[in-house]
Amino acid sequence: MFNDVEVDADTRRQLELLKGGLTIPPPANREKAARLAQIGSELSSMYGSGQYCREDGTCLSLVEVSAQMATSRDADLLLVYWEGWREVAVPMKPLYVEQVGLGNEGAQSLGFSNVSELWRGKYDMPADEFPKELDRLWSQVEPFYESLHCHVRAKLGEHYGEDTVPQDQPIPAHLLGNMWAQTWGNIYDVVKPEQEMQVPDVTAALKAQGYDELAMVKQAESFFSSLGFEQLPETFWERSMFQKPEGRDVQCHASAWNLDDQEDLRIKMCIQKTGEEFNVIHHELGHNYYQRAYKDQPLLYRGSANDGFHEAIGDTIALSITPKYLKQIGLIDEIPDASNDIGMLMQVALDKIAFIPFGLMVDQWRWKVMSGEVAPEDYNKLWWELREKYQGVQAPVDRDDDAFDPGAKYHVPANVPYTRYFLAHILQFQFHKALCDIAGDEGPLNRCSIYGSEEAGTALNKMLEMGMSEPWQNAMTTLTGSPDMDASTIAAYFAPLKTWLDEQNKDRMCGW
Repeated sequence: MFNDVEVDADTRRQLELLKGGLTIPPPANREKAARLAQIGSELSSMYGSGQYCREDGTCLSLVEVSAQMATSRDADLLLVYWEGWREVAVPMKPLYVEQVGLGNEGAQSLGFSNVSELWRGKYDMPADEFPKELDRLWSQVEPFYESLHCHVRAKLGEHYGEDTVPQDQPIPAHLLGNMWAQTWGNIYDVVKPEQEMQVPDVTAALKAQGYDELAMVKQAESFFSSLGFEQLPETFWERSMFQKPEGRDVQCHASAWNLDDQEDLRIKMCIQKTGEEFNVIHHELGHNYYQRAYKDQPLLYRGSANDGFHEAIGDTIALSITPKYLKQIGLIDEIPDASNDIGMLMQVALDKIAFIPFGLMVDQWRWKVMSGEVAPEDYNKLWWELREKYQGVQAPVDRDDDAFDPGAKYHVPANVPYTRYFLAHILQFQFHKALCDIAGDEGPLNRCSIYGSEEAGTALNKMLEMGMSEPWQNAMTTLTGSPDMDASTIAAYFAPLKTWLDEQNKDRMCGW
């Protein structure tokens, strides 16, 4: 109704945000809208209650199967779990096809040609330009990813034999320590450098110093206080969930909330006293401080500059949890010298760099599906074509046309856009570099911590306060001095590891 009305730029921005606020817009027809809601609920339920059931009748949840995928090194067993979980998705396919059709009707009633155009159009640039921008960013990361892929494939070939992992083909998807082969950190033991690495054991340090859950959160708060941010309100400590409550089931996936859009900030976590969770707490508080920074914006502007910024801010803060920071807060006594960085950088790369092509291809698949470019009988074929193209990962066994492997990933049946995670993985390194420069840290980027720099805090807060009130390019310029996303900082961050990988890969065949 308001697409062609002449209004000032600010009103137009709010109208566009309102219009793009729905992920799968319902058709105008009430019965069809009700059907769309029903399908969404059924798909969610199918995923949430999904289990892999063995022939003897015992069933395992996704959490249990994922734990096996992370720790087992038995290729045959891993394949059983990999195939078993994908059975959950098969009955989703007809519902998903119907959902796409109804969603496209809804998108057309808002003036879009389909849901794909609606999703691609949420980034303050023409919808058709956005995928090109993503491919530009990917081309900056790709050479480093290929070096990492080459080394990982070679080590998996040594471990499982080259019959199982041929050295001139994509890596079989069930061997990478994760149900979707999206992060590879769980196989660090297989691919790590052979020389001994002195890596700070944060878990042991937390235990030795008697940190409980509350002390871990207090320490994360003090990180933000050192940047000049105001302390969290008293209600945060009263109303947050830090431990799993006795005697009832709760969703333990860590999350951050602002319940009244003002000061009712909370986190919801079942905190384990580990170094990994220490990182996660810093990440979650990053969300809280962002939420508080834009609370005075008009309602429609209370959100991150684009959907990648929120995730990126939390991760940017976590990148400052370096040995330098750990020594400053007394968790370790000395900073290991730079020769130990290869092990730490490898761990970070296996999670963050390995994820980037997966983060890119999930929505590449959806955009083609939602625009009708691909027929339902080719949904699965396209999924594996994209996974091979971007990730260099292949299905370990032939997949038939009735399989719906995308549905085995939560974000597909739940209709959660995925490009935000790709953007967050690019942006966090760019933000980290900008903040390290502002803080005056002249050492290697992977050793920098902005802890204690009020200058960095002021610059960060200036961007956070903008919320969604202006195009994300303006928010970006506020912090980095440039309106462009740039993945070249990744090369700078991982430079020592890239040199090491190139040395390892000297006589190997790389690529697929």
